[in-house]
Amino acid sequence: MDVCTLVTKEAPDFTAEAVMPDNTFGEITLSSFRGKYVILFFYPLDFTFVCPSEILAFNKRLGDFKAKNCEVIGVSVDSKFTHLAWKNTPVENGGIGDIQYPLVQDLNKSISRSYGILSNESVALRGLFLLDPHGKIRHAIINDLPFGRNVAEALRMVDAVQFFEAHGEVCPANWQEGDEAMKPTAEGVASYLAKHGK
Repeated sequence: MDVCTLVTKEAPDFTAEAVMPDNTFGEITLSSFRGKYVILFFYPLDFTFVCPSEILAFNKRLGDFKAKNCEVIGVSVDSKFTHLAWKNTPVENGGIGDIQYPLVQDLNKSISRSYGILSNESVALRGLFLLDPHGKIRHAIINDLPFGRNVAEALRMVDAVQFFEAHGEVCPANWQEGDEAMKPTAEGVASYLAKHGK
C-alpha cells in the first residue's frame, strides 16, 4: 500500500507481540484501540542514533497525548527481546529507559510493508500515522532515516482533527489550539484572510 493512499482510509490492522509499559510481553491488536485516537509511529532500529531521541520525546509528552484520548504506539523491525533490552539500558548509556507506551515487534516486516514505509525491504522509514477513533488515518508523515520528527507537531495534528470534528471548521496554516479557524466556505475563507492573510 502506498502511504499517500492511506490517508482517509481505514488503517491496516495488525496483531503483533510487543513490550508493554510494565516490561512484560503482550499482544497488541490495533483495532482494539477503536474509540481512541492513536499515534502509530515507526522507527528504523533499536540501539541506533536518532531513534532514542524520538522515543524519549514521545514519552515526555505521553501525558499530553493521553489527555487528548490519544494512545502512542511505536513499531520497529526489531524483536520484542531487543526492545526489552533497550528499555533495560539506561538513557545515559544510549538506552530508552522506562518508556510508558508499547513497542511493537515487526520481525517479518509485514506491518511496515502494509503502511508503505519499508525501505529496501530492510527497515521502516520514520512514518507517523494519526488514527481517529474509527480507525481511519487522518494524517501521515514520513521522514528519511537521518531526520527526527517533531512531537509537538503530532500533538498539534491531534488538536486539529479534534477541533474539526467538534466544530466543523477547518484549520489553516500554522493553526494552534486556541487560534481562530476557518469556516469551509468562500465567505469563511474571505473573512479569515481579511484578518490574517496580510
